[in-house]
Amino acid sequence: MKIAIPADEKILNSEVCMSFGRAPYFYIYETLTKMGDFIKNEAAKSPGGAGIKAAQIVVDQHADVLITPRCGENAAEVFNVSQLQIYKSKNGSISENIDAYLNNKLNKLESFHAGFHGVGGN
Repeated sequence: MKIAIPADEKILNSEVCMSFGRAPYFYIYETLTKMGDFIKNEAAKSPGGAGIKAAQIVVDQHADVLITPRCGENAAEVFNVSQLQIYKSKNGSISENIDAYLNNKLNKLESFHAGFHGVGGN
């Protein structure tokens, strides 16, 4: 199983990025190998539609789960079609959120915002 998390920095001990679509990076963690990689979010600088483009990047990485503090409706729809599950991150680092998910301590994200449509959202 692959877990995706938006990241401000390429450091496991950094906080989860508050913005999904405009996160500079995504950390993709593979539960079988217990290893992961940071990938650049090419959608972060998009003038519009960053959430949808970022969602497609995560789907293209074959992620099964996204852990994020918030997510726009359009990105959530991309995830819904691909059957990716979205969980709400807790305050803490990327690695702490992975551990929380693996120990069933995160809740599914069920509220999605309308999006920021070109105004950032950070």
